[in-house]
Amino acid sequence: MKPAPGLRRQIIHALGLMALGIISLAVIGTYVFYAIAVTYLPGSISESWIPSRVEMIWVGSTILIALGMALYVAVRLSRRILTPLNSVANSLREVAEGKLDARVPEDEQAIGETAQLVRDFNAMAERLQSMTREREFWNAAIAHELRTPVTILRGRLQGLAEGVFPPSSELFEGLLRQVEGLNHLIEDLRVLSLNDSGHLELQRTEVRLADELAVVLDAFASPLAASGFMLRRELDSELHVCCDLFRIRQALMALLENAQKHALPGLLTVRLHRSESVCVLSVEDEGPSINEEVAAYIFDAFRRGDPSRSRKSGGSGLGLAVVKAIAEAHGGNALCQPNGRGGTTFLLSWPLTTGHDSCQPPPLSVAGVVREA
Repeated sequence: MKPAPGLRRQIIHALGLMALGIISLAVIGTYVFYAIAVTYLPGSISESWIPSRVEMIWVGSTILIALGMALYVAVRLSRRILTPLNSVANSLREVAEGKLDARVPEDEQAIGETAQLVRDFNAMAERLQSMTREREFWNAAIAHELRTPVTILRGRLQGLAEGVFPPSSELFEGLLRQVEGLNHLIEDLRVLSLNDSGHLELQRTEVRLADELAVVLDAFASPLAASGFMLRRELDSELHVCCDLFRIRQALMALLENAQKHALPGLLTVRLHRSESVCVLSVEDEGPSINEEVAAYIFDAFRRGDPSRSRKSGGSGLGLAVVKAIAEAHGGNALCQPNGRGGTTFLLSWPLTTGHDSCQPPPLSVAGVVREA
């Protein structure tokens, strides 16, 4: 669409045309009037400085026509300027009153800046309404995720207090698992909120990442084997990476947990390699494959490819969103794509920044690495 001319240009153009029209009326009209008067009404021309009656009529008519031209230009120009501004002002009041669906109708006759103002306001209102819907969705989703473990904790604790459940190690272990699940959920929410606000701080260290990831894979080997998975490692042992080691471990654990809950038992391949100036960490399963429609939003918070199965497996829908948040905090990205074996590959990539000023010396030990899978 061709952009509308600017407001200043439109005003200068309109006023210029109006001045030209009035001057033309005065000059050309005067010649025409006196030519007609001399030819057909020779006695109507005054020979003194006081105009005759016919001349007064001509002067009055000229003034009225000039005023009419000025009024027409003023009304037309003000309509093209003030009408969109009034519409924006009215819509702003509606938005302030909570009517987030208020929009300003676009006027094809609006001048450049006012037309752009209308478009910007509609875009702002649309974004505001979208953010409100997203906030409501988050509030409902968080309440939904917290309700189940809190209800379980309340029921079991109440049963203990009333003597319905006898104290036992199994009962306390179940309570502890619920508390750990709540802690995991809260940590995931914290990571996502910090990343959205741009305050997810990274403690970068330069490490040989393959050795660090091997600790995570060792911790997950037994649970994955019990679920029918055979873990294969393809890690570049010579690759030194500048990253937040805790967050990268957290992302890998989320990918492994996702595969354990949702992938078909079989070969599970974890790769770490360098692709030009990018470090790539991937987890590849043997199915089921994820279609493009689901892959487009699979990294969004509280989104599940198969809601019913995710609910049975206890997933909150935050794990992959945390993976994407960690990748973005490192200046990278997270992708989901099909592989050649009918399965899915989750890729976590970020720029290699070995030797970066923000990198700290490598830690002396690998302590406090992995929580129990």
